[in-house]
Order: sequence, then structure tokens, then C-alpha cells
Amino acid sequence: MNSIEVEHLKRIYTTTIGVIKRTKKEVVAVDDLSFSIPKGELFGLLGPNGAGKTTTIKMLTTLLIPTAGAARIEGYDIVEDARKVRSSIGFIFGGERGLYWRLSAADNLRYFSSLYFVDPEVSRKRIPYLLELVGLKDRAREKVEGYSRGMKQRLHIARTLLHDPDILFLDEPTIGLDPVGARELRQVVRGLHSEGKTILLTTHYMFEADELCERIAVINKGKLVALDSPQGLKKHVEDMNVLEIEVFGIQQDRIESIRSLPLTNSVSVIDRDQRQLLQIHSPSGSEILPQIMAVLGDQPTGRVALREPTLEDAYVRLVKEEA
Repeated sequence: MNSIEVEHLKRIYTTTIGVIKRTKKEVVAVDDLSFSIPKGELFGLLGPNGAGKTTTIKMLTTLLIPTAGAARIEGYDIVEDARKVRSSIGFIFGGERGLYWRLSAADNLRYFSSLYFVDPEVSRKRIPYLLELVGLKDRAREKVEGYSRGMKQRLHIARTLLHDPDILFLDEPTIGLDPVGARELRQVVRGLHSEGKTILLTTHYMFEADELCERIAVINKGKLVALDSPQGLKKHVEDMNVLEIEVFGIQQDRIESIRSLPLTNSVSVIDRDQRQLLQIHSPSGSEILPQIMAVLGDQPTGRVALREPTLEDAYVRLVKEEA
């Protein structure tokens, strides 16, 4: 059984452009999008900024009405059965909004429990369980204003689980978190998945999607680009190696010379403090290395490494091919 079914979903915005002569323009945010998510699956939705990820989630959570197409949550239509859809879903977004900072964690959950019309007897038992689930049991009586960003985000999860929804939408939940906070939050997500929750996750962190998701949909400009397991998506770049060379102050003309080499598919430069990381995608990294070093000449270099392509490499290729 599918928890989520999306069929030819489309959303068009009408915006006004111009200063003196103002004209209306239609922007297609989601364009003929279709996919399904079986019950209990942890599903990733990836794409660059403006690809339509958040618009898709807003439609699936009944916050936006589709321009065309249809979607069902647990068999309920997101437009015709919006109230029933809302009772079976939870929506967690990145950031610190949505909590009362001058209240304790326990008081926040009691307040939101009343808003969700959770039976008081049920909430008295469920709140301690949720605080323990997200690792906040020992800090339950402290005011939220003293919490770290990661703790606030874990409290968001506890709040969303008050009515025990079967389906969770996590829209970039680890954005802005430090590595420790992000790791703790991913552990909570794994725990929820092990309990049988259906989870739709959006993230810009490819390693996070690779680590958590069973299947991933990549979208760009509102369209579905690819849908497969992380390992399946990596097959899109199995024909290449990634050569990484640490450089210091490399000149643009040398980068262009490397790009023009016969076995070079793409070249990118990542700035890292006082140094740069030169990444070369090639079907034969070991063979092309002498040519690259000859181009670099007297250019100061550091670590040189040849690695297998990652999900991020596959994602970049898929998105660029559809650009």
C-alpha cells in the first residue's frame, strides 16, 4: 500500500514584473510531477533552490492547492479530503520558528497538545515519551530560550508527533545545525523510520540523503529528473573517477587548460580557507593525472587523491544535464 501518491501534479504561480510597465508572468513551480511512496519508506526529495521541493511539500500538506493533477495521502485527496489528510501527517521545517521560547519544553508540548485536541489523558503519557524519544527528557523543565538550535529542532519533532501521525514531511530539518546537532537529529529520524513512519525528507546535504533514504527523487525546474535508490543514482556516474588536488591560489587560465584536456568531463574549484580543492571528473583519473600536473607546473599543490564518485557527483550530473 502507498502512503503517498502523486499524479501529474502541477503548480503555476502568477507574478507581476516591471516597475513602470507592470505585466503578469506565469511561473511553473511544479510541472507534471508523479511518484509514489510505499508505507514505511524513508523517501528523499532533492533538487537545487527553486526546483519545486517546498512547493511540492506545501501541496502535499494541504497548504497550497494544485493547479492541476492530483495527490493522495493514505488514500485521501489533498484537496477534497484536506481535513482528513491533516490528521494523518506531521510537517517539520528547518529553523527555530514555531516554539514559545519563554515556556519550557514540557509546557510547549502541553500547549500544542491542546491545540491538536489530543485527549489530556493521552498527552500526559505521550509527552514524557516524546521528550525521551528526542533526547530532551532531562531538559524538559528548562525554558526553550536556553536551548541550542539542535535541541529546538528536536523539540519541533516532538511537537509534530503529539497526535502520532503516520506520515512525516521533513523540509531541510538539519539546516543550520552544527555537526553534533545534525547527527543527533538524523538519529531521531532513523528511530522514527524504524517505528514504521513514512517519511518524506528534503535536504541539500547529499551525504545525509545517501545515509538515510531508501529511494530518492531528483527534481529540477519542477520536473522529475531521476528516481532510484542512492546506489541506483550513483550508476549515472559509474563511468567516471573523481580526482581531487589541493591547490593554493590557482589561476583561472590553468583551470581552463585543465578543462580542455581530452579526458576531462568537468572541473570545479571549492574554496577552503587559504586553499582550494580542485575536483576533476574523468573516466580515467589515473591516466590524466600526469597531464594535469604538467599543466599545474610550478603551482603549489598539496594532497592528491583519486576517489569513487558519490551521490553528490551523480546529483550534480543529473541536474546539469537537465539545466
